[in-house]
Amino acid sequence: MRWFGSSQPSWGRIMTVALAGASTVRAVQLDVEDADSIKSAAKEVAKNMMTYYTGYKPGDNPGNLPDPYYWWEAGAMFNSLIDYWYYTGDDTWNDITMQGMLWQAGDTGAFMPNNQSKTEGNDDQAFWGFAAMSAAERNFPNPPSDKMGWLAMAQAVFNTQAPRWDDSTCGGGLRWQIFTWNNGYTYKNTISTGGFFNLAARLAKYTGNSTYQEWAERAWDWTEGVGFMDSDYHFWDGASDLTNCTEINQIEWTYNNGVYLLGAANMWNVTSDPKWKERVQKIIESSSIFFSDSPKNVMFERACETVNTCMVDQRSFKGYLSRWMAATTQMAPFTFDLLMPKLKASASAAAKACNGGTDGTTCGLKWTEEKWDDTKDFGQQMAALEVIQSNLITKVAAPVTSEDGGTSGKPPEPKPSALSYTITTADRAGAGILTAMMMVTLGGSAGWLIWD
Repeated sequence: MRWFGSSQPSWGRIMTVALAGASTVRAVQLDVEDADSIKSAAKEVAKNMMTYYTGYKPGDNPGNLPDPYYWWEAGAMFNSLIDYWYYTGDDTWNDITMQGMLWQAGDTGAFMPNNQSKTEGNDDQAFWGFAAMSAAERNFPNPPSDKMGWLAMAQAVFNTQAPRWDDSTCGGGLRWQIFTWNNGYTYKNTISTGGFFNLAARLAKYTGNSTYQEWAERAWDWTEGVGFMDSDYHFWDGASDLTNCTEINQIEWTYNNGVYLLGAANMWNVTSDPKWKERVQKIIESSSIFFSDSPKNVMFERACETVNTCMVDQRSFKGYLSRWMAATTQMAPFTFDLLMPKLKASASAAAKACNGGTDGTTCGLKWTEEKWDDTKDFGQQMAALEVIQSNLITKVAAPVTSEDGGTSGKPPEPKPSALSYTITTADRAGAGILTAMMMVTLGGSAGWLIWD
């Protein structure tokens, strides 16, 4: 890492590494039992992924992806690059990661840029918080001394989300949207509360502060109590608070299982409580619906992939389950034999699906086909990177903590101005109309996916 103090990487340096190797024709080859092969495959896929990113270019905003990709997916990308560096030791994209993360974190560190107020939800903010948390856990090179540290950023996200916990409807939980004017404000969804749970659990592990542990317990209990998770540990999408969350949208996404899996694994690691071990095991069991029988143990997005309806966001979801499965094996080692066969099979299949495009490294969506499916997308590229590099999990150390090698420092307590916005009755009414419109649309596109 070469960016400290007032010395910043030149645009030329950033552009050079972003485009490095993009024109050479090749194909992704992978042996999941060989670390060098995994590193080589991960780099080829990452190079292709970074051809989508334009934030390093003069005149563009660092940390942004171009249309049709939403802001949150850039945060997910930086998380994948932090893990890429940690797994491989390759710092090719460290400067870009530092630049984008600091730009989007803002002065408060909470990842609430003003130009995203029409699109940013609690789940979107959480994905940037995950990236900051991963940077702290992996001892990613620290920001310049005059900038907020990675732990401070993760805590700033938590500090802005905890006051949004809303007991006025559904008994608690986080709303999907932060601001009343955004479509979906009256929808409470599993990924928003799950992101808060995941972050709280990891902060509890890193800092040893029991307050985070208490919030994680509260978030889990609410998810279970409201019915967003059933007795067999199937995680549903969410519900409108206009019906007090009684009409639950029973669609299952890979990333909901993943976000609760890693949170529960951290809680087991912190507490050694048998209930958390059981919860981890039950989530793994319920996740079996996302892995095919033929080819065996290969991950697929059940809700949309089989019917060709996966939208832009959903094409990346498998990557997060892959990421969090790998991290779970470190926090809860008893899961290793359950999860690694799935990661290995999925990575092998994903690599076979990454031989498309003019460069031979474009990744398709459907890993189960074990060949390129003639599609290309940033999220697909990132998902393949995540599952491939996750097979290096046995080659790296476990996440650090503030008492065990962590260098991110003690964070300040920011108070972002966004918390001062007053929610009015008119705002709630308007948001209700927008959510009703959203639910009609969602029901039409995916309503058939109700769990039977």
